[in-house]
Amino acid sequence: MKILISDSLSKQGVELLEKAGFTVVVKSKMPKEELFKEIKDADGLIVRSGTKVTEELIAAAEKLKIVGRAGSGLDNVDTPAATRRGIVVMNTPGGNTVTTAEHTMSMICAMSRRIPQATASVKAGKWEKDKFMGVELYNKVLGIVGVGQIGSHLTKMAQGIGMRVIAYDPYLAPDRAEKMGVTMMELPELFKTADIISVHTPLTPETKGIINAQAIATMKPGVLIVNCARGGIINEADLVEALKSKRVAAAAFDVFEEEPVKADNPLLALDNFICTPHIGAQTTEAQENVAVGIAEQVVDYFTKGVARGAVNIPSIAPELLPRLQPYLTLVEKMGSLQSQLCQGGIERVTVEYSGEVSTLSIAPLTIGVLKGLLTPIMENPVNYVNAPIVAKERGIEVKEVKISDAGDFTSLIRVKVEAGKVSHQVAGTLYHKKDARVVEIDSFKVEVVPEGHMLFIHNVDRPGVIGMVGHVLGENNINIVRMQCALEKRGGNALLIIGSDTAFPAAVLDKIKSSSNILSVKVANLS
Repeated sequence: MKILISDSLSKQGVELLEKAGFTVVVKSKMPKEELFKEIKDADGLIVRSGTKVTEELIAAAEKLKIVGRAGSGLDNVDTPAATRRGIVVMNTPGGNTVTTAEHTMSMICAMSRRIPQATASVKAGKWEKDKFMGVELYNKVLGIVGVGQIGSHLTKMAQGIGMRVIAYDPYLAPDRAEKMGVTMMELPELFKTADIISVHTPLTPETKGIINAQAIATMKPGVLIVNCARGGIINEADLVEALKSKRVAAAAFDVFEEEPVKADNPLLALDNFICTPHIGAQTTEAQENVAVGIAEQVVDYFTKGVARGAVNIPSIAPELLPRLQPYLTLVEKMGSLQSQLCQGGIERVTVEYSGEVSTLSIAPLTIGVLKGLLTPIMENPVNYVNAPIVAKERGIEVKEVKISDAGDFTSLIRVKVEAGKVSHQVAGTLYHKKDARVVEIDSFKVEVVPEGHMLFIHNVDRPGVIGMVGHVLGENNINIVRMQCALEKRGGNALLIIGSDTAFPAAVLDKIKSSSNILSVKVANLS
């Protein structure tokens, strides 16, 4: 397998991939034509912030299965386009947490004491002590927008030097904030209260320009603003005017709306603005952490099927995979069986989890059902990445239900499908915690091994049907591996299920269909 690394990556990560047996191609800062040529036969792509993984680039990747970002930000990766193509996107959000938080605190300290400006003055042969009056950080209020891993670590450092921390984060649980010693408040209130504001959110349509002229007008005169997250979260043009008027006393950026930043960017001409060239994660330790982290994740995905750090599919912890894997096999088979037995467009899918299985992480299992359900009817590949997207695009409503009691079973999974105004259901379980079994098909109680070529004959319960089917199959040299007959009730309808190691020819199916007492004949391939 070929892994393309298109941005600089610490050698520890490269060596780990090579040791795992991958063909590793390292080429950073490639021209567009060369990048598109190299991506064509790549199974995996590892980037940092330099490579723009666009929809166009993804379309050129004929074999690509995974995009790994060595770092946390994914604004340079078109994740929806990758998802539609069934490509896993993963990142390493924790690898540069400490480094980026430390850089943010360094920027706050440098800005509050005007260290870069004072350094430049001394180097110019001046000694301007009175010019560089600073402010203490002790007892100041630090407002953090986004209390993720970086924001949380910054909180500890700020509290360590005697700052009071307030924060806005709609996803932070109140009890977690209380344990951190952070006062949570809405964004407008934070803007009014903070002496220093630091943003630590991803760049999204909701966060783009979150600090603008209107927001700045509500802030304390002389506020300090820091952005070591993503360019574009702060409106640069509005900030320029606020810095000129001293409404904002100073600002510090590690990131810009356009990178590399142009020399004529008006921020660079302001004495109360300091900056660095997107080096928040640029430490030896951080680069080793994210390189090794993403390399290990890529190896785990290709060798174990574990998608740690994936942002577009549920991640399964390695220690849980052995317990979940048999269920994944079961639900895929059940979904595939349903798809091949149903007729008409699928409208709704309900997955019921009963008993012990309801206590597990069911999100991957539901995706497994969808993968099995959609694969037989889709021309393009369906996998654990794009199955939910494909289902949504086809207008399929998906519902999950958890039930504590599984009746006679330790665990039971029931998949109900509404298609063509008719409802069908299949239920399955595990024997000995590892062997997949289908135990219900609509109103029939069965015990079916879901594998190979399967024949489902719905018939009136009359003598001679089984003999006739056996005779027809025998005449055509079709070996019966398994056979089971299930009854709704004595004298009613029956379901004859036959498993074979070969496909059932159309002529054979037609002959069985034309026989007396046969209501329907369907086949399924669960190989």
